[in-house]
Amino acid sequence: MSKGLPKRSENYSEWYNELVKRADLAENSAVRGCMVIKPYGFAIWEKMQRALDDMFKATGHQNAYFPLFVPKSFLEKEEEHAEGFAKECAVVTHYRLKSNPDGKGLVVDENARLEEELIVRPTSETVIWNTYRNWIQSYRDLPILINQWCNVVRWEMRTRLFLRTAEFLWQEGHTAHATREEAIEETARMLGVYATFAEDWMALPVLQGAKTPNERFAGAEDTLCIEAMMQDGKALQAGTSHFLGQNFARSFDVQFTSREGKLEYAWATSWGLSTRMMGALVMAHSDDNGLVLPPKLAPIQVVVVPIFKTEEELAKISEKMVPVIDQLRAAGVSVKFDDDDNQRSGWKFAEYELKGVPVRLAIGMRDVESGTVEIARRDTLSKESKPLEGAAAHITELLDEIQANIYKRALDFRESNTFVVDTWEDFKTQIENGGFIVAHWDGTSETEEAIKAETKATIRCIPFNSVEQAGNCVFSGKPSSKRVIFARAY
Repeated sequence: MSKGLPKRSENYSEWYNELVKRADLAENSAVRGCMVIKPYGFAIWEKMQRALDDMFKATGHQNAYFPLFVPKSFLEKEEEHAEGFAKECAVVTHYRLKSNPDGKGLVVDENARLEEELIVRPTSETVIWNTYRNWIQSYRDLPILINQWCNVVRWEMRTRLFLRTAEFLWQEGHTAHATREEAIEETARMLGVYATFAEDWMALPVLQGAKTPNERFAGAEDTLCIEAMMQDGKALQAGTSHFLGQNFARSFDVQFTSREGKLEYAWATSWGLSTRMMGALVMAHSDDNGLVLPPKLAPIQVVVVPIFKTEEELAKISEKMVPVIDQLRAAGVSVKFDDDDNQRSGWKFAEYELKGVPVRLAIGMRDVESGTVEIARRDTLSKESKPLEGAAAHITELLDEIQANIYKRALDFRESNTFVVDTWEDFKTQIENGGFIVAHWDGTSETEEAIKAETKATIRCIPFNSVEQAGNCVFSGKPSSKRVIFARAY
């Protein structure tokens, strides 16, 4: 166990918190509930951003930026939306401070009260749809496919780095369409983008499905989601895509002239994915030694640790390794050559293991003489000696193999921790052990609330691949046509 990390089996929560800090991903800030994302953590987020941004643009979306502040009157226009976010809003009431009359510090200048209070954006539907009113007059102006990378504030009292913070980073897509069908298609398309990103880049298997009415986004007609399982058996909502119908268009009077010359309200979607995916990355793959990063998102994919005593030895090692490093970089692999002589090689091995670098190469004078290099895999902690000749090609293939292995390991874990349950007693027993429970539900919010109150389990999604199957609700015993996914969640 590296650097005294807590063990997952003994205290999963403490293990997570310590790992995020010790791997230099993030730390708590002076502002309660907010975090500082450190360079190594931000480098992973940048890779996530880059991959997602490319996928958004490939599906026709453009980036824009909208104000941080939302007039309170905007939030009030969509009643359900306002109610859903009211308890989490940070509110700006004044725009100036002044010197305290007693000479100590600053106080709010009551003469500088805002005419209308401003909300620090918890999400941007309202401010964006107020803007779309000026952009949309005709069906020729549609669709509008906009994405925004920004920060949002939701005033959380109980916070945890990445998973739940008062301020977090995310992207939010906001689109406007001429027809209901187009908007529904967009909602499904973007959920598919999220699922592809999670599985292909994060090596994170996800279930795709719809939220129940109780769990929908405030103001949405339908919410689709991807759900992932963490190593403690809890679920984590990894991304959501919302079909908003015409609710926001009606609230902000966004109408357009259709092809038939009729005045109609635009149809809307919104979708978002945040830095909580950093938390998912840690919790889904890492071990008691530290981070395990999928190669596609690792800031350093390969680290080379030369083992030397003199400058002459370092020069000979470098001469042998430079061609290999050049070949790897030419193949698009990020490589670090760590010739810092302030730390011993053993310390470096432990540090790169902690930080989840997928492949570590070690080479000393014996290796130089034999024309070999030691290759260590972070995912399996295995080592092998390989000829320097052809090493670059082997390592490139190895990175693909590691990416696939990390995904398979997470998928196997999810499958072995997914349970079909038919009785309430079995449900209560199994939920204490964690995992996904596949059970019948009678479709009522009353039953959903009762199950949550008694077990803290929620319906994570109604899976798209759920087949019609007659049965009885696991709680009420009433008829049910299909099974849904229950779990305790972050």
